[in-house]
Amino acid sequence: MSKVFITGSSGFIGSHICDALESKGHEVILYDIISSKYKSESQKEVLGSILDYEKMYNAIEDCDIIYHLAAQADIGQSSIDPSNTLRINIQGTQNILDIAIKKKISRIIFASTIYVYSDLGSFYRVSKQACEKIIEEYQREFGLDFTILRFGSLYGPRANEFNFILNAITQALRQKKIFRRGDGEEIREYIHVKDAAQLSVEALKERYRNEHLILTGHQQTRIKDLLKIIAEIFDND
Repeated sequence: MSKVFITGSSGFIGSHICDALESKGHEVILYDIISSKYKSESQKEVLGSILDYEKMYNAIEDCDIIYHLAAQADIGQSSIDPSNTLRINIQGTQNILDIAIKKKISRIIFASTIYVYSDLGSFYRVSKQACEKIIEEYQREFGLDFTILRFGSLYGPRANEFNFILNAITQALRQKKIFRRGDGEEIREYIHVKDAAQLSVEALKERYRNEHLILTGHQQTRIKDLLKIIAEIFDND
């Protein structure tokens, strides 16, 4: 079993990965700017930013693996404030990589996105594309092994305020209508967050070292069809 340091441990996918790692017997150190509402008594937690190099350096003690999930992940906000998104996501990742080299970490697991395949996702997508390339170069230059996880569209408990399915259901409950820009023809492949978390732990297997993995659902769903499903659940009210 490994001692794992995980950034973004208070977030949607991060908190579930913490649970999944602990259930497999790994020791987990949580790191985020806010305390996790979901941490267990056995989990150590350190509060701080991924831009705080010294705090992270001191927190990563005798760890084998780093899961790097912390990021500015709100696509809308990344359009409004690109400089903050690029600073947090790219500089924060570079800090992690530099510390990983000095601490002799055996592998970094990086949370990316399937937006890297598209022209959507604004500066959030751009930052993840840049981070993937930087991580690959660290492996070539310094031998720091990685696994990159490209997450699809997540849903499930603990979703954050910019999760589409959470927002759609919330609007249906409170306003009895759902408002979304677009024609509804957009295709998504949804995956439940607990399935994504379990697969993120499976990624520790040796055969996934220095690999890029896509974590998404098997079934393609149009947004308009998803909205119809939600409407039917609420008896079309």
